Amino acid sequence: MKRTFLIAIAATALLNFGCMEKKNESNNAIFKKGDLLSSDIITGKSWHNLLVEHDTTFTTVVGNEQFEAGSRNVWHSHPGGQILIITDGVGYHQIKGQPVQVVRKGDVVKCPPDVVHWHGASKDSDVSQIYILPNSEKGIVKWFDKVTDEEYNNIK
Repeated sequence: MKRTFLIAIAATALLNFGCMEKKNESNNAIFKKGDLLSSDIITGKSWHNLLVEHDTTFTTVVGNEQFEAGSRNVWHSHPGGQILIITDGVGYHQIKGQPVQVVRKGDVVKCPPDVVHWHGASKDSDVSQIYILPNSEKGIVKWFDKVTDEEYNNIK
């Protein structure tokens, strides 16, 4: 009886430890998820976490974005340019008039000032990225039209 009781306690402890371990594994993100972005600038679902706000000392804005598979932002430009650092998943980046670029964890994308582009997740994978907006004294972002389903679905 005593042995059965000890085995039951050990089994319960192992199960609880296993559940705690899985909970921690699912929380490996470096940054919090942030706020759900408006459907005015996103097709699908994407979250935004502002890490460094615009100021006159550093003149650089930094944030983290997470896109669900199939989601993307609208065509837009940044007066001071943009740098993307892909931290997880597979996504797309496209400069207007150029082919779509597939981006993966570890890739760095530089988009020059005032160049119209969009970015987001691939059809089959979420993507997370850190964005850097240098020269923010020139402005942050100019939003344009949505990337159409036809434009997005024609990516090969």
